[in-house]
Amino acid sequence: MPTKKRTTVSIDELRPEYDLASLKGGVRGKYLDKATAGTSLVLLERDVAEAFPDGSAVNRALRAYLRLKRDGQPNTYQLSPSQVRRSSPSGRARKTKRGG
Repeated sequence: MPTKKRTTVSIDELRPEYDLASLKGGVRGKYLDKATAGTSLVLLERDVAEAFPDGSAVNRALRAYLRLKRDGQPNTYQLSPSQVRRSSPSGRARKTKRGG
């Protein structure tokens, strides 16, 4: 069955009171350095990312690892029950596989 060719219509949604000619001299990324100061973006591989519900969980795990490496002692940090329940963005508890 032949498909119909769709045509796209470009609609200008910019309000008439905004005059693009008067917006000269803008600098793209002017505040980028200030906004990202002290921030590092790290891409996790899929299998690693699946082990953590969110960024704060990754940070807690990395801090625990750094303490263990620095002190040479096991981490005594314990999660509270509310932190364990808050384990996924959807609000549902995540199932974990236990190795044995």
